[in-house]
Amino acid sequence: MIKFYKIFLSLIFLFNLTNISIAKEEFFNEGVKLFEAKKFDDAKFLFERSIVFEPKHAASYLYLAKIYKEQEDLKKEEKNLETTLLIDPVNEEAILLMMEMGIERTNYSKVKELSERFTKVCKNLCDKNEKILQDLKNLEPKNES
Repeated sequence: MIKFYKIFLSLIFLFNLTNISIAKEEFFNEGVKLFEAKKFDDAKFLFERSIVFEPKHAASYLYLAKIYKEQEDLKKEEKNLETTLLIDPVNEEAILLMMEMGIERTNYSKVKELSERFTKVCKNLCDKNEKILQDLKNLEPKNES
């Protein structure tokens, strides 16, 4: 009887674990669809739910950062980008977004530092780095004597 009870509990545990994994991915995937439809508040809710199930889900933090960028909440955007990079230090898109934020804030040294990091990890978005560097060059104060 005890053996049956252990097997029964193990099966329930495995079933619940599988459901949690499926739910997490469903929250994320539905969040992406809502984000693309520009339903940012609904998408934000689903990305936050995804994070509840998997606190180290870097893509959910990245999408939250994108939502906050759309909503012009720079502090929350930056916080979520930093979290994304803490979890996934080679996330090209997060580095790129941080570089864009640095340009907007005229934080030249931060953009240069991120650009060097981006150059080492880029695989898909490498062409974006050149545009950022050109924007940075155009914004840097000129030494006029």
